[in-house]
Amino acid sequence: MFERFTSDARAVVHGAVEHAERVGSRSVGAEHLLLALLDREASRASFALASLGLADRKEPVRAALADARRRAGLSQAEADALAGLGIDVSDIVSRVEEVHGVGAMSGDRQDRGRLSGRRPFGRDAKEVLERCLRIAVAHRDRRIGDEHLLLALAARPGVPSEVLADQGVTYEALSRVLYGEGEGEAKAG
Repeated sequence: MFERFTSDARAVVHGAVEHAERVGSRSVGAEHLLLALLDREASRASFALASLGLADRKEPVRAALADARRRAGLSQAEADALAGLGIDVSDIVSRVEEVHGVGAMSGDRQDRGRLSGRRPFGRDAKEVLERCLRIAVAHRDRRIGDEHLLLALAARPGVPSEVLADQGVTYEALSRVLYGEGEGEAKAG
């Protein structure tokens, strides 16, 4: 599949691996793909993000992803649902971090040392990669670009799509910017 990736899409995948290594994550997740997309400039995905006003609001996205990582990957919607059951996720995170240190629930390595070998892609990141292929095929695009990765992240339920939606970046808005599609178009995959 990677042979169909444009140089921009490959750069995003490599950037995601670097983000995972930087925080000591054992695997590359969907949030690492989004962080790598935020780093890109002069690509179709960066154009789409800028068109939707995210060019000047990247830091709140990064902060929201870091908060979700501290909550062991729970989205804000999941934390809110647990709060409805009387479970205060922020309190749990605080208590765990008091005993084990900041970021203890993130699953990141405490020593931040290098892991030997290649970082595997987590299930969520694999799903994004599979979905971006389906999106490219649905649009009859011969190559998979970083815009397809961005669309796949926005289409897949989870922390990255929630964080993007909080900033007004939805699958529908991205499709409109990238392909001129209306609200009634179906999501691929």
